[in-house]
Amino acid sequence: MQKGLEEQVGLYQKRIPIFTRSVKGPFRRFKTSVLVLAYAVYFLLPWLPWSRLDAPAQAVLFDLPGRRFLIFGLTVYPQDVVWLALLLFIAAILLFFVTGLFGRAFCGYFCFQTLWTDFFIWIEHKIQGERPARVRLYRQPWDREKLLKVGGTHALWLLAAFWTGITFVAYFAYAPQLVVDFFAGAAAPAAYITVTILTLSTYAAAGLMREQICTYVCPYGRFQSVMYEAETLAVHYDARRGEGTRGRAPARAGQRTLAERHEKGVGDCVDCGLCVQVCPVGIDIRDGLQYKCISCGLCIDACNTIMDSFSFPRGLIRYDSEKNLAAATPTKPKADWKRLKTIGYGLALVLMSAYLVYSISTRGSFDRAVNQIRQPLYVVLSNGDIRNRYQIRITNKSGQDETYAISARGIPSGALDLGNFREITVKPGHSGVVQASVRLSPEAAARTQNFELVIAPRGKPGEARTESVRFDSPRPRG
Repeated sequence: MQKGLEEQVGLYQKRIPIFTRSVKGPFRRFKTSVLVLAYAVYFLLPWLPWSRLDAPAQAVLFDLPGRRFLIFGLTVYPQDVVWLALLLFIAAILLFFVTGLFGRAFCGYFCFQTLWTDFFIWIEHKIQGERPARVRLYRQPWDREKLLKVGGTHALWLLAAFWTGITFVAYFAYAPQLVVDFFAGAAAPAAYITVTILTLSTYAAAGLMREQICTYVCPYGRFQSVMYEAETLAVHYDARRGEGTRGRAPARAGQRTLAERHEKGVGDCVDCGLCVQVCPVGIDIRDGLQYKCISCGLCIDACNTIMDSFSFPRGLIRYDSEKNLAAATPTKPKADWKRLKTIGYGLALVLMSAYLVYSISTRGSFDRAVNQIRQPLYVVLSNGDIRNRYQIRITNKSGQDETYAISARGIPSGALDLGNFREITVKPGHSGVVQASVRLSPEAAARTQNFELVIAPRGKPGEARTESVRFDSPRPRG
């Protein structure tokens, strides 16, 4: 019995092709606007010029050999890894916050899988026609028409996937030169390997697997229910209105108007099936909330179109909460943010975003760290002088070579010994280490517990930084 059940269910279902119907409406327009904006940013950003003295004139460049990310006027080094941690934290909290309010809105409008799948479906529609034509083409035997249309579709999919890979690699090198070198066979092997992998994976994910990526690969669809609450807005079918007491029924003679349908106990749903035909994951929203639903809202546009054609009220399928749908008299749907979890997400989002902005805006042109060499804490010289040793590390975060001068305040002149130099030149993104020692007489040591080291870039006194340093010496016993 158990074996038969396993054979029935299985872990993976063979994909049944989904042929979506085109639809017009506010959700479709919003999806298209997001797609156009996202593609404009992704595909055009590597080609945006930005003047620099020490790097190619490219606005966004991930310079791996130079160990830095160049993002417009900002240079990010490995030492700024805390920014990456903050960005990941902000992205996660933003996802939780939006999901708590609007369900899987991220999946429906902003996910890379959704954006590329949407574009690939658009290509398919332009070459093969509207849904009935694509269904007919799928069922007909292989002939000249099918070879040309299906072959042309896959060729354009591969071209789009290929240019997706080329664009990704262009973020890691000077884009114009990279494209020339790539087609001339002079690019680095890593470029060809990366483009090949991204081309094949994009083609498979957006062209062949599509909704199966969301169903079987993406973990978000599985754990999203943890973030859902009764007040969460998601795409819902108003079953009470749509089914009535006798279920849904086509709009045939005698049940075309609301009055006729309500008199017979028939719901407002005319069972046209358009909400299923426009769904990119192939579900029937009338079966209730499902983990496969990506909350794209296309079924809302389709249903509202049908409702308008029959002069029925809109909103049979709508963004609404389970709590409101279950109410005796549902009110107008609205985002209910006055919940402890949602407020907590929002507060964390604001605080971490503010800290990230503050950290970026107040970052100096260099970092410094002074560590006292504590083995031993101090040395008593033969003449009674006390000596402490320190290690000074300077990290250059500017975009050019910088020379730093090191001096001391709070101790006698000449007490600081830096060896044969008092300046150090550090390359961009690199660190320089200076070994220093401070030597004080017993009298000066007795009254000196702390002093300051001053580190200043040459010619930029306004960017000087001070570091308070402890001086250890034998203390007289009381």
